[in-house]
Amino acid sequence: MGVWGAPAGSGRDTAVPPVGSEPGVVEAFWKGIDVLRPLALAYAGYAAWDRHEQMVRPAVAWGVLAVLAAWTVFLVVHRRRTLTLVLVELGLAAGAILATRLVDSEAVIHAGAPTVPTFWPAAAVVSAAVLLGRKGGFLAALFIGVVDLLEVKDPTFHTVNNVVLLLLIGTLIGYAVDLAREGHAKLRAALVLEARVRERERLARTVHDGVLQTLAFINRRGAQLGGEAAGLGGMAAEQERRLRALVTATDADDQVPTDGEVDLRSLLGRHAGERVHLVAPAEPVLLPAAAASDLEAAVGAALDNVRQHAGDGAQAWVLVEDEGETVALTVRDNGAGMPSGRLAEAAAAGRLGVASSIRGRLRDLGGDAEWAVREGSGVTVRMRAPKRAPHPMLGGGQE
Repeated sequence: MGVWGAPAGSGRDTAVPPVGSEPGVVEAFWKGIDVLRPLALAYAGYAAWDRHEQMVRPAVAWGVLAVLAAWTVFLVVHRRRTLTLVLVELGLAAGAILATRLVDSEAVIHAGAPTVPTFWPAAAVVSAAVLLGRKGGFLAALFIGVVDLLEVKDPTFHTVNNVVLLLLIGTLIGYAVDLAREGHAKLRAALVLEARVRERERLARTVHDGVLQTLAFINRRGAQLGGEAAGLGGMAAEQERRLRALVTATDADDQVPTDGEVDLRSLLGRHAGERVHLVAPAEPVLLPAAAASDLEAAVGAALDNVRQHAGDGAQAWVLVEDEGETVALTVRDNGAGMPSGRLAEAAAAGRLGVASSIRGRLRDLGGDAEWAVREGSGVTVRMRAPKRAPHPMLGGGQE
């Protein structure tokens, strides 16, 4: 669980947790508890001395306070906070409260006399809240509250009021600690991302001064020479684009969420480049992450066909249309095209790349894909799928 400590021999009552383990607010709460515990013990001692004549067994009260004092001193020396220590402290607090029945008579207890530890148990509740958050604080306060009710047997308004206050303190302090830890975790993630972005920028400068400039030179020189050199120049330009995207992207850009909704435009934008042009709506096209990933893979397969079969210099356009309940994608190129019936011949020959990569994915999503082909005029692939794919158990999207 969350721990904190001070370096041995430091001579300072200062919490020094492992780097980045706990936010400063949590450390401040631990310091505050270390102040609260001895103050509460001093008040309990004063209350016992003030009314010792009312006690049936004052020696028991002083014995209980001596145990609490020893525990308080132990926690001042032992700076590590663990779940075991918090549970022991809660047990000591409950035992001290119940010991009041040995110290006072039934009449004194019913008259509203304070318990032997007074508000010392509140330190145990706050410790649980700081260590375990709002759930731990609530459960600890509930436990001490039940013990309080068992001690008086016949609870009064003041008893119930004290229990309610204890529940509020434990829950609210735990909630504040939870918020502090969540904010601290987000800050650490942001700092890590910023460091990675700075490293990407440093690498980008290094690569720009060498590899990217060389690839750009090869592209320009290849275009000037023409022929096979132009093809090599085009390949260099494509690699330059991909390398530039790699060194300028952040980790957040590289990661594809596995749940929730994803903007399809951001996934398809990875394919855009010198020969691939993306035309998408201005508003986000939100789809479930799995569906968006499948559609992006289908578009990628169509673009791979363009690169392999459309010919040198062929351009491709990807059109995205948000139709409300469905999304439509069109991949069109201006390449060499293909004879009519070529897809059926490829499927019959066992070459299932198009059927498996594109049509198969679309059918799994409850949609379909169709091709418009003509030799010498490029190929157009039209895909359409619902934004919410039907459940497989209902038979949607299956054959």
